[in-house]
Amino acid sequence: MLIHTAPRRAAAVLGALLAGLLLVLTGCSTGGDGKGSSAGTHRPSATSTAGGRSSGDGAAPGWAKGLPTVPAGRLPAEARHTLKLIDAGGPFPYPKDGTVFGNYEKQLPKESRGYYHEYTVDTPGARNRGARRLITGKHHEFFYTDDHYKSFKAVLR
Repeated sequence: MLIHTAPRRAAAVLGALLAGLLLVLTGCSTGGDGKGSSAGTHRPSATSTAGGRSSGDGAAPGWAKGLPTVPAGRLPAEARHTLKLIDAGGPFPYPKDGTVFGNYEKQLPKESRGYYHEYTVDTPGARNRGARRLITGKHHEFFYTDDHYKSFKAVLR
């Protein structure tokens, strides 16, 4: 039993060290909104591009892996509301919110199962959950789709 748990512990320690290094290298960014952060708030390690530009106008964070980007402030109001719910840890209006997103369409960077989670973004006039979602990554990455997983933008916060 010890043989199987030692590599897992080593991987967990290495992951924690890498996450700490990433925070130091990115300057412990709070997203540049001047509000700071509160306990329990999850934020990605990147800020929006200069002037709030999107879709490749400036340096995208490494975790975006070449995807177009969008500043959180430019998302639809319903998506910004969902971001606030995610930051607060809920409550979420849909039972599927927070469930594992499988990335079966392979539009997001390849990661192990359980890395991504999905949240519904309300669509005005939709009779069901609609096509809009926010996907979060284990390292506080955020991705937005408005076409039910056909395309994504990395959300800069």
